[in-house]
Amino acid sequence: MQAPIKILSGSFEETRWDWFRTTAPPAETASSPLLFPKAAEYISNSNASSAVPRHERGIKAYEAAYYPPAVLISVVVTTRNEERNIADLLDSLVTQEPPLEIVVVDANSEDGTRELVAEYAARYGFIKLATRGGTRGVSRNHGIGLCGGTAVAFIDADCIANPFWLKFLREAIQGSEVVAGRTIQIGYKPFEELERVELIYEGFDITHPSANLAYHKDVLEELGGFDEWFITAEDIDLNLRAVKAGHSIQYEPGAIVYHRTRSSVYDFFRQAFWNGAGRKQLTLRHRLLWRQYKPLEMVHRRLNAWSLSRISMAMLGYVAYRFFGEGRSQSE
Repeated sequence: MQAPIKILSGSFEETRWDWFRTTAPPAETASSPLLFPKAAEYISNSNASSAVPRHERGIKAYEAAYYPPAVLISVVVTTRNEERNIADLLDSLVTQEPPLEIVVVDANSEDGTRELVAEYAARYGFIKLATRGGTRGVSRNHGIGLCGGTAVAFIDADCIANPFWLKFLREAIQGSEVVAGRTIQIGYKPFEELERVELIYEGFDITHPSANLAYHKDVLEELGGFDEWFITAEDIDLNLRAVKAGHSIQYEPGAIVYHRTRSSVYDFFRQAFWNGAGRKQLTLRHRLLWRQYKPLEMVHRRLNAWSLSRISMAMLGYVAYRFFGEGRSQSE
């Protein structure tokens, strides 16, 4: 015989409230400002107003506790003459997990970069295009000023983001103020295998590049953004100042970015030279930083003709900036 149908008494709203009472966490847990700040805020505000029905207060608190709004991440991209690469980057960004906004700051490109970005901006309302010349620090700071997100992620124009890049960054940034992702080099095989020369400060690797880096916006504002004096290594300087200010850097290997290696030997040597100049700028800006270098570890790394050439060209850039570069007052 068919089981009798149970008739629920009361209104639909009251029935939902009965369900909430049996499935929701204890009131002291749901209203905890540490675990569920949005739920605590809603309960506090709704209790102050008798106009909010009891069942609505309960259900809204439950939703706020278990389904908090996603963090809006602003992605800042700086470009100059990246017509060959910018479309690949934007194609990889527009499919990322929302909510997001993309701010592209072009440093007066002389090719079709701006026109390509403008086409994407016309198709996608969350893409902004701005123009600002100067160092990379100048362009990035200009982009930060245009951001409306709680967190700001940085990626370079010659990169391609993994489809789950922002998903992993968003999850990690909710538990840390600075998050660095995993950057995989793609291109000429010998260049792919070259390792980054790390600098460890207070237990944190401060050489995570701004090609795959995310900061809480309030931390960027606290630090004053990127130091616009740097030619290169402005990201290392920012990471170092963040650690000095008491912030930690979390490494999130799931936030993957694919970065193109230099396409010619000339560009490879040119990059190494200016990276060396940037390392000299770091020692001028932070006078005791040179003590963090560990030459023996560099020697123990996988050495080949390309790695030795890169080190030699970087040393040339370091020495050249020592004698011909613009000086700056030192800081602790």
